Amino acid sequence: MDQPVTRPGGRRTIHAEHQHLNWDNSRKPALTIAPGESVEFKDIDALCGQLTKSSTAAALATLDFARVNPIAGPVYVDGAEPGDALKVTLLDFAGVGWAWTGIVPGFGLLAEDFPEASLHIWSYDTSFKQPAAMSSLARVPLKPFCGTVGVARAEAGSHSTIPPYESGGNMDIRDLGIGVALYLPVQVKGALFSIGDPHCAQGDGEVCGTAIESIASVTAKIELVKGERLRFPRFETPGPVSRHLDAKGYEVTTGIGPDLMEASKNAVRGMIERLSKWRGLDAAHAYMLCSVCADLRISEIVDRPNWVVSCYLPRVVFD
Repeated sequence: MDQPVTRPGGRRTIHAEHQHLNWDNSRKPALTIAPGESVEFKDIDALCGQLTKSSTAAALATLDFARVNPIAGPVYVDGAEPGDALKVTLLDFAGVGWAWTGIVPGFGLLAEDFPEASLHIWSYDTSFKQPAAMSSLARVPLKPFCGTVGVARAEAGSHSTIPPYESGGNMDIRDLGIGVALYLPVQVKGALFSIGDPHCAQGDGEVCGTAIESIASVTAKIELVKGERLRFPRFETPGPVSRHLDAKGYEVTTGIGPDLMEASKNAVRGMIERLSKWRGLDAAHAYMLCSVCADLRISEIVDRPNWVVSCYLPRVVFD
């Protein structure tokens, strides 16, 4: 594999006015950099100011979805051509100290089960060293990352920032934290890199559709790998990806059947029921807790006709 193309460079800044709500390869770059430079993306807010730390669930019921999931950029990388890859490493994540998790009507894995809006406002330690409390119900360890990281698509026109694509985008991979090297397949000249959707913590699956969502500024180093020819993004971690939440073990529920989506739903439904019986949580708080700290895993996908999906919730959050 070719080595990253890196040239000396300092830290550049992209401010909030260069946030946008679609992927479009005709968009004018906000910044042009040499490979190896670092860029700080200031004050990214996944809802464009539609929530504050004093908001109630009523605000979620009236969200303007045309102003959801902005991305900051794009950054034009000198020398990037289709067939190359960007190597993106998150260096710093600076949050504002409050965050939110919500159930948005019509959105999430169990949208049919939760037609009403619900909202939890978090207060958190901006060093990310202390767990964030969900009232007196649970304390969730933090691991900041950005849910949306990607480059412009080869296809012309406007593309929503809500789904992921082969070029990256809203992948919501919780392991893309500080120090992880993400490789993105370049599809257009200059790559046109953008980033958004800051999260303080999330479970694998982000089942209710939201994580611990916070306004944040993020800094990333952007390098260039010539001739990588990726079909889809890949990443390398510098060490274990566990957040060390296994000290007290896990509560695990399963869903079993011929459809992975339905099995996933049933695994989460089982955990919501378990949390209600075991900890007395109401269904909405149990669902949100699953989204921010429980991990969905495909446990079996070979013994046809039925597959197994498991939902792992760390017991340590109740210490």
